[in-house]
Amino acid sequence: MFVDQVRINVKSGKGGDGMVAFRREKYVPNGGPAGGDGGRGGNVVLEAANDRRTLLDFRYHRHFKAPSGGKGMIKGMYGRGANDLIIKVPRGTTVSDAETQEILGDLTEEGQQLIVAKGGRGGRGNIHFASPRNPAPEIAENGEPAIERILQLELKVLADVGLVGFPSVGKSTLLAAVTSAKPKIAAYHFTTLAPNLGMVRLGDGRDFVMADMPGLIEGAAQGVGLGIKFLRHIERTRVLLHLVDMSGTDGRHPLTDYQKINHELAVYDELLLKRPQIIVATKMDLPSSKENLKEFKQELKKDMDQLPQIIEISAVTHQGLDTLLNRAADLLATAPVYPTLAERQQQQQYSAETMEVSETPFTITRDADAVWILSGEKIEKLFEMTNLEHDESLARFARQLRHLGVDDALRERGAKDGDLVRLKDFTFEFVD
Repeated sequence: MFVDQVRINVKSGKGGDGMVAFRREKYVPNGGPAGGDGGRGGNVVLEAANDRRTLLDFRYHRHFKAPSGGKGMIKGMYGRGANDLIIKVPRGTTVSDAETQEILGDLTEEGQQLIVAKGGRGGRGNIHFASPRNPAPEIAENGEPAIERILQLELKVLADVGLVGFPSVGKSTLLAAVTSAKPKIAAYHFTTLAPNLGMVRLGDGRDFVMADMPGLIEGAAQGVGLGIKFLRHIERTRVLLHLVDMSGTDGRHPLTDYQKINHELAVYDELLLKRPQIIVATKMDLPSSKENLKEFKQELKKDMDQLPQIIEISAVTHQGLDTLLNRAADLLATAPVYPTLAERQQQQQYSAETMEVSETPFTITRDADAVWILSGEKIEKLFEMTNLEHDESLARFARQLRHLGVDDALRERGAKDGDLVRLKDFTFEFVD
């Protein structure tokens, strides 16, 4: 089974908690803080691998969690840092955030890695909080929280030359004739339901990868038929062989078929039509093909100033195959690598991205019970890293809130002495 699109859930490792401890060794005067730092949590990393062909494994294993960092220990000993969780994916996998639709990366090279969930840093032990005013602090940080996200993985095949055209125009037959691939061939539409790849080797030593894509029909760019399942695989190809059935079977008109296919390519991504394209007139061994090809060329001249290159073939009799393959290899030698739609979207995200700096790193609301609710990524992270078991840590957290302007903001909203304030699952009284 060829699986090319899945969603997975990943969670990085939480940072280890820092420790509150003091030196108590014999003959060591005055003691002092000796609580070590927590270790770093593990990252979740995706890595492109040649030995993966589809995303099938992720249909049965969707949840991935990296190990957490070790806790800090006595005598200033640091917690152990966690190993990263490496998840191997096929080359050609595009990774995006399923909730925000942000493109995170494109894994196209063997061994290329992408950190999709960064492990939390370890919390600091009380050895970091000693000062002349407080030489024996009972303050330690909890480890930084883990990051959890849902990822969308899309596999787009890596091929040099792509075969496009309506169903049953001979794409699979051509692939089978020029490579050792064994695609399914039958006398009905949509025989090919997944891309097939084959290696073409020419007599002069040149070679390239050819992809037979599932058949395209009108409306595919809007999801009709196999729709986007077809179109996203053609993005990575550098040369297109546009197969047009010249036999006129099934009552289809060659020129109409040709125009409809190009229209669907342009609707999905207009840059697809900028790739070198050869019109391949197929099934030229059938009786009506010669006359239909002549009419096709005449009609094409009416709409174009210059007639595009047309190569006549019959995959059954092998007519014109050498000419087609050599011409495709010639075009491939000079064709650039075109960025995919996802890669361009990612570039736009980076170029148009502006850091949205909020006036305050928190928001204040009030619920039906008249309790003030604090929320915000930064303030919630500070809370998660506060060790609530020690009064000094709580006092430090209160100073952090005051420094962020929480007290002043609550007063402006009308908070009175004794009002309840809730941050996540922690509730405290406001003291004016």
